[in-house]
Amino acid sequence: MSQSYISLALRQRVAEIARYRCGYCLTSQITIGIPLHIEHIVPLVSGGETVFENLWLACPSCNGYKGIRTHAIDPETNQEVPLFNPRIQKWKEHFAWSNDGVEILGLTPVGRATVLALKLNNEYIVPSRRVWVAVKLHPPTD
Repeated sequence: MSQSYISLALRQRVAEIARYRCGYCLTSQITIGIPLHIEHIVPLVSGGETVFENLWLACPSCNGYKGIRTHAIDPETNQEVPLFNPRIQKWKEHFAWSNDGVEILGLTPVGRATVLALKLNNEYIVPSRRVWVAVKLHPPTD
């Protein structure tokens, strides 16, 4: 078995604690209708392990843009900062929703860098969020 094998029980445990939504953009698995990915917060290539404490849920878009990244540049300070860690950091301390609920705003260096690096407001997700807002499925209130 490879180091990246994740048992069904472990997948279920991670999904439950993540409340079946992406740790970065908060997109719900039910809203997008496809399974979210189990992602390594610290990638295997960077020494991360396939253990509960290093795993979280990510939508395919966020997981794809994150790839093996652990850091990005804050556009305001031009400093390299760690990406947001949904396992140990609180989303509301680093991000907020725009008034119309369709864009994610970075509030801190970590938040701003993560918004840009993971393209949290990309041209595909923003129109979807507009629809979700119209049918009152978005933004999450908790």
